[in-house]
Amino acid sequence: LVNSGTLFVFAFQTGHTTGPSLNNDKLYKFAYSAEVYVDRVKASLQKSAGYRISSGVDVNLLWRNPDNDDDQLIKIMIRDVQVENVNERPAAKNIFKGKTTEKIIGKEYLEALQRPIVLELVRGKVKTFYSYQNEPGFTQNIKRGLASLFQLQLHSGAAREVDISGKCNTTYHVRQDQVTKIKALDSCEIEKQGFTSHNQILDVTSKATSATIYVLEDSFIKSIKAEENYVLLLNSRRKTGAKIVSKQRLELKSVQAGPGLIAGKQVTSVIKTLDSSYVAMPLVAEPVKSKCKKCPSLSEHWQSIREHMYPEKLSKAEAARSFLSFIQNIRKATKEEILQIIRSENKELLPQVVDAVTSAQTPASLEAILEFLDFKDASTSALQERFLYACGFASHPSEMLLKSLTAKFKGDIANEEIRETLVIVMGALIRKLCDREGCKLPAVVEAKRLLLSRLEKAKKDDNVRMYLLALKNALLPEAIPLLLKYTESEEGPISNLAATALQRYDPSLVTQEVKETMNRIYHQNRKVHEKTVRTTAAAIILNSNPSYMEVKNILLSIGELPLEMNKYMLSMIQDIVRFEMPSSKTIQRVLKDMRAHNYDRFSKMGSSSAYSGYITRGPDVSSTYSLDILYSGSGILRRSNMNIHIFDRNAELHASQVVIEAQGLESIIAATPDEGEENLDSFAGMSAILFDVQLRPVTFFQGYGDLMSKMLSATGDPINVVKGLILLTDYSQEIQLQSGPRASTEFLGGLAIDISGGMEFSLWYRESKTSVKNRVTMFIAGNTEVDSFFVKTGMETTLEVETTLDFISTVQFSQYPFLVCMQMDRVESPFRRYVTKYESLPSGRRYTARRGKAELLAGNEYPLHQENSNMCRKVFSTKSDSSSNWF
Repeated sequence: LVNSGTLFVFAFQTGHTTGPSLNNDKLYKFAYSAEVYVDRVKASLQKSAGYRISSGVDVNLLWRNPDNDDDQLIKIMIRDVQVENVNERPAAKNIFKGKTTEKIIGKEYLEALQRPIVLELVRGKVKTFYSYQNEPGFTQNIKRGLASLFQLQLHSGAAREVDISGKCNTTYHVRQDQVTKIKALDSCEIEKQGFTSHNQILDVTSKATSATIYVLEDSFIKSIKAEENYVLLLNSRRKTGAKIVSKQRLELKSVQAGPGLIAGKQVTSVIKTLDSSYVAMPLVAEPVKSKCKKCPSLSEHWQSIREHMYPEKLSKAEAARSFLSFIQNIRKATKEEILQIIRSENKELLPQVVDAVTSAQTPASLEAILEFLDFKDASTSALQERFLYACGFASHPSEMLLKSLTAKFKGDIANEEIRETLVIVMGALIRKLCDREGCKLPAVVEAKRLLLSRLEKAKKDDNVRMYLLALKNALLPEAIPLLLKYTESEEGPISNLAATALQRYDPSLVTQEVKETMNRIYHQNRKVHEKTVRTTAAAIILNSNPSYMEVKNILLSIGELPLEMNKYMLSMIQDIVRFEMPSSKTIQRVLKDMRAHNYDRFSKMGSSSAYSGYITRGPDVSSTYSLDILYSGSGILRRSNMNIHIFDRNAELHASQVVIEAQGLESIIAATPDEGEENLDSFAGMSAILFDVQLRPVTFFQGYGDLMSKMLSATGDPINVVKGLILLTDYSQEIQLQSGPRASTEFLGGLAIDISGGMEFSLWYRESKTSVKNRVTMFIAGNTEVDSFFVKTGMETTLEVETTLDFISTVQFSQYPFLVCMQMDRVESPFRRYVTKYESLPSGRRYTARRGKAELLAGNEYPLHQENSNMCRKVFSTKSDSSSNWF
């Protein structure tokens, strides 16, 4: 526990029991020390980075109210200040070695620190803090930290007190000669700076405790020990974190004859008599931060990292590291400094600059990027798209950002795809702001009204699709009736899109009306629907606490469905039971009924499938993958859907989804379309969700003519779906330590990502192949620092991993049931982590201790169902080298 001590005489006579009292004409001499430690959470303090300020402290009584013994003025003076390492260091590693206190702190600061302060104590609480007005904030805060220790009550109970930490809930426990004060730091009202990440899984958890123990002896306070602890843990990896420990100790060394009291009836007249320069000040700390004297400018920093930011290097950890450091520097820069870099950079590097500037999320960075981008100019649409996606992934978006995008949407936009992306991103921002209780902000209300009213008026399919994609991101409860209408009454891609939007809602928002509509669609009570919409409707029912009868009706339908849909639904049901999803218990109850569960129903042939499994299962977070594939009766892919979810005990994150959809392709192999799909236009495309944000879908081909030209000219190269740098973890907090210094903690997690996908046909070999490649590099950097005006101490933590996840599906449709082989592989992945503790002086003298570990995570082929393994053997045993025959 942190040490702080104060000496008072307690007079227990009548009218004098509420607070401590010093004796007249005495000088109390104390030894004082304030220590800070920074380290990993479970490390012992003996190896921590940190420093100690120690001094003598003289305390004497100046005045006591003649009408109230519990109202007194005391004078406190710091002297003989020393600064040293908190742990012993060899001379070569001691940054203070050979430096006097005046040299370390600076003459002006040392003089200010040793100027006395005066406290008015009423019933043991600090009523007024008197100091000199023009002193540096740093020295003032150290004095406030010392003054706060003199606040004490002599009876057990709770109080709301003001001290250096703010106005806080405090509890006192009094036992004979000992008083324990517990301060609830999370209750403190103080000006707070910082932000947290949008999703809890990507965020940081912090815990803070504060306790002070006063020891009394013969009616004196003999000593005070105070300790404050801050623990910060990365939610996704709780082994990674930091702690800050602040300790204060005040110990009585001697009592000597001291100056006499000042006569007077009023506090103000006594203070004037003492020194007319004294002014009353708040006891709450004032925010101060030391300025960086030798930090590089934004352009100098950019020059030092720009070589890592070329497109071909983006899958390396150094790119993600540079991206994060660039964001940190942009956050300190002016609009003009940012514009200077944007305007001078070449086309190859500009997209990465746009990613970083947008991710910085400061008013200056937003103004700079909006001034640079011209939405009326179609030639810069690639940069406009990078800007918009970076807005969608914003870790803590502001109302101003949404307001700016809404204004852009109402203006001229040259490129229709950019207009679509803009609306989709507005949906993502609405959701993020609503999640942070910002649903009633004027910009959010306006954007919601715009999306809903424009969708209701939209006539063209392209416009309807655009607003549905935005609602798929916004997830507004009030949009559900509209989505139901489009799911049930429309056809083809529109109906399918509305259904997948409903599928993203939390099951708690799936009302009885939604379930009734989904049941009508699945069972085709009113009209014939496509397989894709029907299977999505079934998934919504089965994921939303289905009733016994709902499950039974779905099971009874198997056998009456189109061939491949039978197999798909069967596979979905079996996956829910095997993976123990929420509705598995209800399904198992239904399966006891032999009408629902019999050989005829459960032996349906086909190649469609659904399978879920774990990528990782850890103490902090786990991640799951799910793959489901639906074919048409002719063997051509209808939909492949790959999902990765990350979750912990309290939260979930849809990390990625890649859906490849195709329709109307039966004509190329002279096959018969399934029921309800006879008139579908030829189409294939890809849609992705990344970190809970639906991206603008990509079209491979649209229409038979487009299909034939693409097939004849195809190179087999995958189409890029998303490529860029994303800021994921974004946590920054300022912490006021009760000993005076200010601490800051920052965790940034960046991702360099490249997702591409493709779909290929070989008519000659009657084979098709879909592939999705996810190349990802993640870099997390944490920096926890205690900043005094004359010394900094802290710890930097970094984690980095580079990996690639491939999903390939090969289909041979020369026979029925056709052969399908799905493969999901992760390549060997390097994983590195480093911890660096440091102490440094403004002069540049620095001590660092660095430890690290690098390992190679083995590659992995993820298991799918046994049926798939059997088929893969057949596919690869019959397959000749046909790579040169792909169209």
